[in-house]
Amino acid sequence: MGEVVEKITLVNVRDAAYARGGYIKDAEVRQVTVDAIVDTGAGPLVITDAMRQKLGLEIEKEDSVYLAGDVPQECTVAEAVRIIWKDRFTTSHPFVLPTGHETLLGVIPLEDMDLIVNPGERCLAGAHGSKWVHQVR
Repeated sequence: MGEVVEKITLVNVRDAAYARGGYIKDAEVRQVTVDAIVDTGAGPLVITDAMRQKLGLEIEKEDSVYLAGDVPQECTVAEAVRIIWKDRFTTSHPFVLPTGHETLLGVIPLEDMDLIVNPGERCLAGAHGSKWVHQVR
């Protein structure tokens, strides 16, 4: 199939709430648009520590993850970010790996945004076409 890379925007959820409440200006909301590797072998969103710092995300806890090849690694889990892809969005607590790793968009946020990988086009597509279907069961 090859690698699928998509542009996503990550937004600091805490900043966005402060902006909605009038405590900071909309322009002060920290956000970044990045090329993310769509990784159906990963569960969560994975970002680097440099990106965590750029977004101003606090660390919520320490955890262990298994990388490709079942290699265990310690990581941190950051406070929530909003993930935006085109007209769809979700909120996620990203796993943070050291510098040198790429942004990975795993299956948990993909499922939440009702997205699938289109292997022929090497891109994301709506699982139910252009209609965003939310499943609650």
